[in-house]
Amino acid sequence: MELIMAGGVRIAGLVVALAVSVLLAIGLGAATVAPADTARYLWAAVTGGEIAAGEVTSYQIVWQIRAPRVVLAAVVGGGLAAVGVAVQALVRNALADPFILGVSSGASVGAVGVSVLGVWGALGIYAVSAGAFLGALAASVLVHLAARSRAGTTPLRLVLTGVAMAFGFQALLSVLIYLVPDAEATSAVLYWTMGSFGAATWGVLPVVALTVLIGLVVLRRLSRPLDVLSLGDETAASLGVDAAGLRGRLFVLTSLVTGAMVAVSGAIGFVGLVVPHVVRIVTGAGHRRVLVVAPLVGGVLMVWVDLVSRTLVAPRELPLGAITALVGVPVFIVLLRRRAYLFGGR
Repeated sequence: MELIMAGGVRIAGLVVALAVSVLLAIGLGAATVAPADTARYLWAAVTGGEIAAGEVTSYQIVWQIRAPRVVLAAVVGGGLAAVGVAVQALVRNALADPFILGVSSGASVGAVGVSVLGVWGALGIYAVSAGAFLGALAASVLVHLAARSRAGTTPLRLVLTGVAMAFGFQALLSVLIYLVPDAEATSAVLYWTMGSFGAATWGVLPVVALTVLIGLVVLRRLSRPLDVLSLGDETAASLGVDAAGLRGRLFVLTSLVTGAMVAVSGAIGFVGLVVPHVVRIVTGAGHRRVLVVAPLVGGVLMVWVDLVSRTLVAPRELPLGAITALVGVPVFIVLLRRRAYLFGGR
């Protein structure tokens, strides 16, 4: 009972922390808006309330520019953390994250290919996102087909194939970037591949938010099978779990969710790698708890990373992937050196 109460308090605290982080991040920036005014503008936008004529500029900054960006950051952060948990169970590898299967590299190739070839112009600002999503799906299919064998798709084959495919996609990406016609376009493409929420709008948010939400619900329902899958295929079979079938479903689900996120944010590393490990230290290894806490932690982390990205060297923005790597590398090394925490059971 005490553990359940402690878990409930922890989750409630994280929900409050996420809400406060979102509110503060929306108000902070080149033009700072007080938290009370930020909340009032958001309430007016949601309920159709009125604001004073002199507050229109601040209102537009809050609702049209910052709110979709901050909400998208929370959604993507939570999605990356949850998918990281699932992928680590999927391949039984402590070093796995949402991009180890080549999905991120495939999405980058799709986005850059659209930019270089100039196709799908009718989609306007959504052309790059569509290319990224289709590239992620294509990469997932290629990795899955290449990793299959008569004995099925084993975790080791999946990881090795994903890593090899990722290198191949990176090589193709380099060629495409070399073919970009001008330096400005090259800079924009490189910046996208390192992660950014700069293109966030209310128009793109519903699709990725719904995709991540569905992914979270499905993963939560699979929490017990994920616990069994983490023990190995033989143990899973003895407990009545079809490891190969479950792994296939997880592969499809994580690829779809990752593709949707990469399509709107670019490649953001280390969130899906580090957050699951940090959460397991606090909550234990049970996926039922981890899959509730990890998305909240990932959402809070990404909201503040995005805030640092757009304010530290304003008016320029730092790539999100660079910040998450600078934070994630030392954290991961500290975790690795903890004697009380074992990676891969060794």
